[in-house]
Amino acid sequence: MQAPALSLDLPDPERDDISNVEFLARLEEAWAVCDRFDLQTEIWRGRILASVRDREKRGGEGRGTGFLQWLREREISKTRAYGLIQLAESAQNLVGEGLLEPASVNNFSKRAFLETAQADLEVQLMISEAANDGQQITRKQVRRLTDEFTAATSPLLPDEIRQRTQDNLLPPRVVAPLVRELAKLPEGQQDDLRRVLREEPELERVKDVTHTARWLSKAAEAGAAVRAFQQGELNLEKALQEAQRLDALGLLADAVGQAQQIESAVLKLHTGWRRLGGLQERLWVESGSSTPHLRDLLTVLQSLSGSTLRVSLGELAGGKRVRLQLVEESADQLEAPPLP
Repeated sequence: MQAPALSLDLPDPERDDISNVEFLARLEEAWAVCDRFDLQTEIWRGRILASVRDREKRGGEGRGTGFLQWLREREISKTRAYGLIQLAESAQNLVGEGLLEPASVNNFSKRAFLETAQADLEVQLMISEAANDGQQITRKQVRRLTDEFTAATSPLLPDEIRQRTQDNLLPPRVVAPLVRELAKLPEGQQDDLRRVLREEPELERVKDVTHTARWLSKAAEAGAAVRAFQQGELNLEKALQEAQRLDALGLLADAVGQAQQIESAVLKLHTGWRRLGGLQERLWVESGSSTPHLRDLLTVLQSLSGSTLRVSLGELAGGKRVRLQLVEESADQLEAPPLP
């Protein structure tokens, strides 16, 4: 692939004979050149990383130690490395399959190219054809075409919605998010929501169903992670149905999300509390009568490292303090009946 020429014609910010519109337009052109260079650099780096990885596999051990060492020496994270390799492979697929001419890669911004590589084949064909004709491809164009294709063809939608979208009675930018949210739900919930859409295939109903689907998936995802829900025989799906009947799905989704955050915060608190207790104990052993100020500091830390924590909430809470008691229980103790 031929790299774009790095030629930046930047306007002089001190000139008064250039309007703000023209000034910003020329800067936008220069920024687009940088975007294209950025894309080419990322593709080349992905190819280099793939070569390093594949060479090590050919060497025999295939454990990845040499590849990881190569990344550490260049301060590249493993996640970023594989992201670059995926970008290079996407470029190879688009060009190798004959969809995109090699020089046409220069017509993409980096983000537009990434979204094209992840789009459906039909969208890739349309975008590639435009790029091969010399058009500059932006992320906005790719998203618009992807939304149009998704809204007009997705089997997750009832026929009434697809037809109204094809007839330009429903905007694809509103229907496409509905498809993405429906895809996260089990078949039963999808059928219920499709039934609602068949009865009223209007714009406001599409928006309402999209919100409902988003709340359902959000509550179900968070609920699966809340450990408190794993006790007893809680039926989360039935609870979601009842909340939906009360038109309170949004409240339930927020409540379950908050519960997940609280449990996560408690786990982090417990880890920090135990570590602080160990450090405070070790320092107390090392200190003595010759270190009165250090002993004073450690005494204050006992309010955070002991079984009862006292934490000030500061001026915003009127100077109030929170007192928490941490009690570690074994699994047998958890199963015992609560104390009166």
